[in-house]
Amino acid sequence: MLLALAGARIANAGDSEEQVSGPEAEKAKNAATSVVGGGNVTEVERDDGNGSGAFEVELTRDDGTQLEVHLDGDYNAVGQEADEDGPNDD
Repeated sequence: MLLALAGARIANAGDSEEQVSGPEAEKAKNAATSVVGGGNVTEVERDDGNGSGAFEVELTRDDGTQLEVHLDGDYNAVGQEADEDGPNDD
């Protein structure tokens, strides 16, 4: 069993995005919705692949458009773009 768990960790090590929850997720949600003027947050991820510990917040605005808002480690917006793959398009 221990070997199986170690294998699972190694398999996930290549995935640079992890789900964020708790107070960090709430801060990221608030920052992202503030930047775009509202919307429904569908996912908050930490993107460690670029070395900054930044957050990627996916949200759907009231008009149905989907966006990714990129935040730095201090929850400041550093960019946004149309979300090409929505929350259910893995």
